Amino acid sequence: MRYVNWLLRILLFFILLGLAMKNDQPVDLYYFLGYKWQTSLVVIMLLFFAAGTVVGMLAVLGNVLRQRREISALKRELHMKNKLIEAGETASSPPRPS
Repeated sequence: MRYVNWLLRILLFFILLGLAMKNDQPVDLYYFLGYKWQTSLVVIMLLFFAAGTVVGMLAVLGNVLRQRREISALKRELHMKNKLIEAGETASSPPRPS
């Protein structure tokens, strides 16, 4: 399975490398107020991919933080219940003869 994973990674690398080599033409990006940026298409695609990844991670971040808070609250509640159960068992058990 590990070899298949590495084979897929190498295949994906060569596909993306071929895409980058075929799309190296200069492209103009026009901004507001007449600003213009000229760079290759591959750089623009990479920047937009990275920006999309960051936006996606920020969109998920709220849910992840909420779930972590909920998990820590449930762990505290479980810990308290285990303490109460242990305290109840020691109080109800008869003393051992020595």
